[in-house]
Amino acid sequence: MNIVVLGAGRVGGAIVRDLSEEPDFSVKVVDLDPQTEVRLRELGVDFELHDLSRASGVRAAVKDADLVVGCVPGFMGYSTVEAALGAGKPVVDISFFEEDAFGLDELAREQGVPCLVDCGVAPGLSNLILGHMEATLDETHAFRALIGGLPVERDWPWEYKAPFSPRDVIQEYVRPARMRRNGEDVTLPALSEVELVHFPGLGTLEAFNTDGLRTLLETSSTPELIEKTMRYPGHADRMRVLREAGFFSDDSILVASGTVRPRDVTESLLFDAWQFAEGEPDLTVGRFTIEGIENGAKVLHTYDLLDYYNPDTETSSMARTTGYTCAAMARLVATGRWTEPGVAPAETVGRQQDCFDFVLEHLAERGVHLFHRVESAD
Repeated sequence: MNIVVLGAGRVGGAIVRDLSEEPDFSVKVVDLDPQTEVRLRELGVDFELHDLSRASGVRAAVKDADLVVGCVPGFMGYSTVEAALGAGKPVVDISFFEEDAFGLDELAREQGVPCLVDCGVAPGLSNLILGHMEATLDETHAFRALIGGLPVERDWPWEYKAPFSPRDVIQEYVRPARMRRNGEDVTLPALSEVELVHFPGLGTLEAFNTDGLRTLLETSSTPELIEKTMRYPGHADRMRVLREAGFFSDDSILVASGTVRPRDVTESLLFDAWQFAEGEPDLTVGRFTIEGIENGAKVLHTYDLLDYYNPDTETSSMARTTGYTCAAMARLVATGRWTEPGVAPAETVGRQQDCFDFVLEHLAERGVHLFHRVESAD
């Protein structure tokens, strides 16, 4: 099985490491940065340099692939997946692209290949859980997802560092947050409705609206769908100040040195400020709750996630939780467990019990555990 991984940053690198341990897989990494080859050389994978921002570059990169795993930044994710599908390749993707993933469904079906999208932790693992619960419960009434990736140490002034591209983080703060309340789809500003959430053993975090539900708004009939991102308290206020002051704007402005886009400058500054130092520990925390009816009774299912940086493999928690979920999804396709042509988000996969169990077992084997509890909601 020849697997081509497009992009190998922090998360992509974890995916490459995971897949390269499978003796039946031959893994090739494609990236524009030659330092990626140096960083991943010990894994014994092949490496090629290609410009993945061009469809011709993607086609050249995937020409010998049996399966393509997409790990590029969100702004180029849709076009990259489209080019790989156009080459007739099945795709498993984690890029947080803005476009509607179902716009690729017809192409995937025409090519007769599966395309699993949003295969990270949230969206991804969170969607998988809801899909599983919708297939298990008699009725589902409400789904609420809280998720955050954070540095263990809180350093002034940001008390935050980005486990993936700052560009994609900022996109979470400017993209309107879509959700569902009382059966009606509504849209609110990102960073709105801040609330405090306590986690025993970790402390108090703040949660605010972001646009992480994505395909669930099309595929789920659950009348209440909420997704929020979590940070250390005070982060939302800082980000709102930057956003409302224009620092996240894509509109060019004239300054003494010429014409610039404020967002480009902000991203450049935050790229260094939000960069994790070598070996710096991070954590991923999540809470996914589903209310519904089971065997005639009102129940509340809660899945808690708390994961930390692994110093033995030098793998960040966000890379572990996101990357290992994606690697599990890739294995579903590679081993023939998922063969249905067309676009399938994680919630669709989660409705199949064997696929749901496979992904959670894959994560548990790598030390990423979901703690599930059920209680009465009466």
